[in-house]
Amino acid sequence: MTTTSAPREIVVGIDPVRAGRLALSWAADEAHRRRLALRLVVAVPPPHTPQHVDGTSRHQALTRRGQDALRAAADWVLARQPDVPLASDLADGFPAAVLAGLAQRAAMVVLGSRHLSRTEEFLSAGSLVVPVTAQARCPVVVVGDAEHITQDPAYVVVGVDGSESSRAALALAFEEADLRRCALRAVAVWQPPVFTLRGGDTLFHAERRLLSETTAGWAEKYPDVRLTHEVLIGSPVELLAEAAEHALAVVVGRRGRGGYTGMRVGSVVHGLLHRAHCPVITVPAG
Repeated sequence: MTTTSAPREIVVGIDPVRAGRLALSWAADEAHRRRLALRLVVAVPPPHTPQHVDGTSRHQALTRRGQDALRAAADWVLARQPDVPLASDLADGFPAAVLAGLAQRAAMVVLGSRHLSRTEEFLSAGSLVVPVTAQARCPVVVVGDAEHITQDPAYVVVGVDGSESSRAALALAFEEADLRRCALRAVAVWQPPVFTLRGGDTLFHAERRLLSETTAGWAEKYPDVRLTHEVLIGSPVELLAEAAEHALAVVVGRRGRGGYTGMRVGSVVHGLLHRAHCPVITVPAG
């Protein structure tokens, strides 16, 4: 009989070019809250022409920069959360592929956001957010803006739409709220259909009933988490981003009911990655 233990580390991608600290700070604090180890990762792409002197020299320069970035990041974490077990990896390979591979056995992956436009996100060779989010088997956190820790009361937002990944997001959102001792705001967004044989009021009440049923029972497991839930009418991306305007984080399932066939990142998730002004946590189906 074989057993598999739960992942015991959070992986954070370190950008050797930009010394941003938002994602690193978030990852260090989360590792402390969850009592997990933290793995710092820099991936150095292979030279385009290995046989050419210029390509090799550039690769060596990037390797040295990556080593420096890892040392600086480790010093930052040790100063911020000295009790967090720490490891560092300097990997050869394209960053998106390296981090997506590590995400298959991590508890969580944390990435910084360069605030690329949608076109840049798809075309940039250095883009990490979409490919890693799409492939990871664990939650992926994209930290483009700081948590709103001054908000009183503090709260986390979770998007609920009845999908399997949405239920997994709800579970993680309760964990996050409990760890942070903050409130949880469960939000469902209803878009009135253009054509329907059923009345609008009937559909709206069905959405409210779905939200209530989905969140039922969680209060018993997390009695210290104050839960509120509401159904909003309009665009899911716009309304979830607005609901999370002052949140510690917004948590969503990776794929909802409205995604196009073949999409590995739902349209709502993709929109939030560009619209939300707080960390975005995406969760795959359990």
